[in-house]
Amino acid sequence: MAALASASLTARVTVATALAASSSATRGSGLNAKSSAPLRCVTPLARPAVRCQQQPAPVAAAAAAPAAAVAALPFRVGHGFDLHRLEPNLPLIIGGVNIPHDRGCDAHSDGDVLLHCVVDAVLGALGLPDIGQLFPDNDPKWKGAASHLFLEEAVRRMHEAGYVVGNLDATVILQRPKLSPHKPTIKANLAALLQAPEEVINVKAKTHEKVDSLGENRSVGCHCVVLLMRKD
Repeated sequence: MAALASASLTARVTVATALAASSSATRGSGLNAKSSAPLRCVTPLARPAVRCQQQPAPVAAAAAAPAAAVAALPFRVGHGFDLHRLEPNLPLIIGGVNIPHDRGCDAHSDGDVLLHCVVDAVLGALGLPDIGQLFPDNDPKWKGAASHLFLEEAVRRMHEAGYVVGNLDATVILQRPKLSPHKPTIKANLAALLQAPEEVINVKAKTHEKVDSLGENRSVGCHCVVLLMRKD
């Protein structure tokens, strides 16, 4: 027991001596707790600055990534909408067909609500400006223009971007007259303009149950969704 107590005492003395020597060395070098604290703070603070200097390259790479991803998309979807006021003694042209009626579309061009809608759907799928930006209604050049010119330009841009029409679904909203007798011709016109088979073109017609301007035959509207697919 005495030997154990003596060994324990010797160990304590050795530890105390080592601590005293360390403290003496620290004082001799001119460092103390207050002076060493800033050093511990400086090291972590310096690291973020280094990381900030290295960030621009990864950020630039990330910014470039989405553009490459968009170009490689296998398909793209676009939605179009258009609406025109109906006025007496004007032609009612829908899908390139002159529909017999007592009123027609009040518009800068020929007012073909369906073709305008399809143009916006195609342009939207491609992420391009809409029909109003490409063919502004304050440009005299487009006064009374046939709307197939607008769709031909949209199709040209579609092919230029490397896409073709996968399928198209359009809904014309018109209280009267009935569009059913004209649907085959309208579909054929759309297929020719879009350079797509008629089987992938669908045109529906709905009334608006006599609700608001559409239902009161004071306007005509159209919705359209188009799927574009990458060329093989």
